Amino acid sequence: MADWKTELNALVEETNAFVKSIRVQPPMPRTIVEPNRMPPVKGIDAEREEIRQRVANFKAHQQRFIRERKDYAASEWKRMLASQS
Repeated sequence: MADWKTELNALVEETNAFVKSIRVQPPMPRTIVEPNRMPPVKGIDAEREEIRQRVANFKAHQQRFIRERKDYAASEWKRMLASQS
């Protein structure tokens, strides 16, 4: 019965010795990195106009898809009604 106690004490002593032998490195000091500042943008109106144009093109494209989808659905509906008569 005393055998496990001696093994336990030996394990505790070994663990303590191991913990004392480990040297913890202090964490690296944090460095603050300044972001690269962008130069002021000239001609922002031209950029905005390009964005407006792209949005207008996209909307026109979407409207065309919607119109084509409705036309296709109407033609299919007419075809189905015609086939039932």
